[in-house]
Amino acid sequence: MPLDAARALAAAPRTREIAWTAKDVQLYHLALGAGAPPTDPGELRYTLETRLHVLPGFATVAGGGEPGVIAALSVPGVDVDLAHVLHAGQDLTVHRPLPVTGRAVATSRITAAYDKGRAALLVLRTDVADAEGPLWTDEARVHVRGEGGWGGERGPSARIEPPSGTPDVTVDRPVREDQALLYRLTGDLNPLHADPEFAARAGFERPVLHGLCTYGMTLKAVVDTLLDGDVTRVRAYTTRFAGVAYPGETLRVRMWRARGAEGAVRVTVSAVERAEAPVLADTTVTHS
Repeated sequence: MPLDAARALAAAPRTREIAWTAKDVQLYHLALGAGAPPTDPGELRYTLETRLHVLPGFATVAGGGEPGVIAALSVPGVDVDLAHVLHAGQDLTVHRPLPVTGRAVATSRITAAYDKGRAALLVLRTDVADAEGPLWTDEARVHVRGEGGWGGERGPSARIEPPSGTPDVTVDRPVREDQALLYRLTGDLNPLHADPEFAARAGFERPVLHGLCTYGMTLKAVVDTLLDGDVTRVRAYTTRFAGVAYPGETLRVRMWRARGAEGAVRVTVSAVERAEAPVLADTTVTHS
């Protein structure tokens, strides 16, 4: 059954209760590669419960980790093959620092459906609030191959002018061979990240790393190098998934302090072993 964009846009918001504990936060951080070396005071902020701070990227897995790609497929009118679906981009706005333990209400709905010709692009917005008020808002952009061509609005381009000049900081972050298997335990069980046969059907040579794992690893690199390790300084974070990373590769993260703009870091991420193939692009971390 093809995508019914009108039905998806008209669907009532979905509301669910979510909860998390310090163990969920620690697992998320470990799945990003935190804890190396394990006695480093900077790493203990991510791994030791008595010092724990929450990297804002945890918002993408809090309460069970139902990612935007999977959540979008549960919306009425979106009856498509998971093998034809890719995560195209992610935006996160942090309204206040995420607590180590929490209980909140998440409300999600499709806010846009764009006709890209050979594909459709869906935007799934999720607003999360607890008893004290709004916590975060995220938007997942979901690319569905073969579902365009219905004559809808093409939508805005997410691409921005790439940063120029020498980066202020460049770091390499290794991706462990088992990292996708560990990250799956945060809640994203898409077989694309574990099953070779499914990955082949989706057009990949082998299972790929979760885009949101790369997203989290990149945010951690920015916080650790340019934000003095202070996770509470992050205000917003946006990226476009320009390509995939494979377990066992090395991510090269280049960072530029935005010129003429206070409180922003521009970022690019590439895969070193594949001639620096793009992985994340159009990426900005806004901070205090």
